Amino acid sequence: MKEATGELNMTVVTVVAIAAVMAFFYAFVWPTIRTSLQLNTACSTAGGGTYSDGENGVSCAGGWCYIGTRSKNCLENSGNSTTTP
Repeated sequence: MKEATGELNMTVVTVVAIAAVMAFFYAFVWPTIRTSLQLNTACSTAGGGTYSDGENGVSCAGGWCYIGTRSKNCLENSGNSTTTP
């Protein structure tokens, strides 16, 4: 009976650890990835012109795309640099 209880405890610890990692990912990592994807999509769509997506809060003008407090220079050729103004 002690072995079964020990295995159950390890299963519970494993499930809680996996839930903690998932919660951390969705709370801290996913919002950053999602914002970067939205900015890259907006830059591709705008092509240096004007673009607005009210549903996602993205707007582009003059080669820059904005979502919340984050921005991206769409005309910059040095890669995916997302900066805050």
